[in-house]
Amino acid sequence: MNVRASNDRNSATRAPHGWRDALVAVLAGTLAMLVTAALGLWAAGAAGLPGGAFPRVVAAVVVMAVGGSVALAGDAGSLVGAQAGLSVLPLSVTLAGALPIAYGFLRPLRHRAVAGGRELAGWAGRGAALWAVVLIVLSLLARHTFTLPAESLTGDGSGDGTGDGAGDAFGDVLGDSARVGFRADILLTVVIGLVWLAGVLVLALLVSRRAPLPARLVRFQETVRPAASAMVALLLASVALGVVAGLVVMVVRGHPAQTLAVILLGLPNLVWLALTLGLGASWEGKVQGPFGLPMPQVLDSVLRTPDLSAVNLRTLAAQDGRMWWLLVVTALLVLGAAFLMAVRSPARMRPWQHALHLAVALTLTVLLIGLTAAVSARYGLSLLGIGDLGGGLGGEVSLRPRLWTALGIAFLWGLAAGFLGGLAAARVHRRHGEVPLDET
Repeated sequence: MNVRASNDRNSATRAPHGWRDALVAVLAGTLAMLVTAALGLWAAGAAGLPGGAFPRVVAAVVVMAVGGSVALAGDAGSLVGAQAGLSVLPLSVTLAGALPIAYGFLRPLRHRAVAGGRELAGWAGRGAALWAVVLIVLSLLARHTFTLPAESLTGDGSGDGTGDGAGDAFGDVLGDSARVGFRADILLTVVIGLVWLAGVLVLALLVSRRAPLPARLVRFQETVRPAASAMVALLLASVALGVVAGLVVMVVRGHPAQTLAVILLGLPNLVWLALTLGLGASWEGKVQGPFGLPMPQVLDSVLRTPDLSAVNLRTLAAQDGRMWWLLVVTALLVLGAAFLMAVRSPARMRPWQHALHLAVALTLTVLLIGLTAAVSARYGLSLLGIGDLGGGLGGEVSLRPRLWTALGIAFLWGLAAGFLGGLAAARVHRRHGEVPLDET
């Protein structure tokens, strides 16, 4: 009876503490995303947007970073419509929010061997409720309409001659002004944002060696946690190398604002793409029109063709032979992850088991990269909804993986690297038997 009363008192005292910690975690993640997005957009030159649009664009970028829906739309007159579409995750902002949220979720659970499923669900539920409120506020803020002079669309007064072609042919139907804007879908953003939060919390539990699990799931920690933590270490290590490379480029080649914008908005998009390319995977895409995305010149050169272009080590190396170093860097990173996974696994595991575990983990990691790093963006004008008016007014950027081939290559890499990592870890002194509970 006394034990039950004591447990009741502990539960009662834990509940308010849970709300406080959930609030701190959600606010910390939100603030990190807002600051990262704001600095990145400022470096990209978006601070001077008219009509006080900058904070609304920042909110839209944060919404996109959690997978939310931001629709682009426009109206260039009574007969001419503006068509636009954008599907891209600014993964630097995503990562900036995921890390403090995951840490805030795990921190109150430290120094625990086992946690009940209801307790973990309670922690997650409190965070989800607060996160939903944040998503609603951001979605309401992430909407704005820009009014542009018609001559900016026809090319009049630009001095580059674009108004002498197609622009003059339809300039009279554009009206006095054109409107383009964006608007977040509140319901879809909340739903997808909550799924994103659930993924972050589940991944945090899988990766952390000290986070408690429900008793029924403890037996899976020996196979899942070492592989999951190794993959997260692989992704974060590649980002760290990307930051170093970006800083070197900033110092050597100049353009600090552009480089900083890439680092703060889309660095993981580039380095995780490079990771898959180093494995031997291929992507395909194209860049057409006057605009593109922040990307290395060698990648832009490969993609800027009339038709879809293959992006792989061979096509990149044809532009710059140094691209072959991606193979070496990727091999070192994957082998390091394999060794890390093996030394964190029970010593009784055989190399073939390490190979299988890493093969599955690396395949899932490449699948995640393929789903999150793909890019699709299009903008154009159409007359009565038919065709593109041309004249340099439209553009398209797309980049997507050849997914099934990439997954097969990742599985083979995982088998080979996992086996070698298991052999190397066999020479390291480790505990035999099961992973102690106080290290989970």
